Amino acid sequence: MPNVHGNGDVDASGMRAAIVVAMFNDQFTKRLCDGAVSTAKELGVQDDDIDVFWVPGAFELPLMAQELAVTGAYDAIACLGAVVRGETPHFNFVAGEAARGIMEVARETGVPVGFGVITADTLAQAEARAGGAVANRGSEAMYAALHTAALLRGIEASVEEDPA
Repeated sequence: MPNVHGNGDVDASGMRAAIVVAMFNDQFTKRLCDGAVSTAKELGVQDDDIDVFWVPGAFELPLMAQELAVTGAYDAIACLGAVVRGETPHFNFVAGEAARGIMEVARETGVPVGFGVITADTLAQAEARAGGAVANRGSEAMYAALHTAALLRGIEASVEEDPA
């Protein structure tokens, strides 16, 4: 029988979490932030161990996440934003570069970074993903980051116990 890790039960007690939120489209990102904070608390992160950083837009999310990750002060980071398609290709550049940059931060630093950037064709789609009918992508991003952090914590603990 294999050893199974990450079955969905996450204990984030004792962890510190950062939330990086884009101010642009704040009618959505404020609710994403609320969802991320609620999820962190539900998983055991204390209020004093959650820091929220507001940046101008989604394009700035990776830089702030990188700076926070390299401090070593956070176990998990959630990046939140909302990019809604307009009449020009600007949407493609912002959404794509934000996604690429956020993934690079996680890979380069080893700090889990949850991707909570809504990419929607319409305001109604963004609304649905900011705590509306579909879900709250901020909550999902925080869950993903803390779940991964808990798995990493488990790996580190097992290596310390058996450094073979």
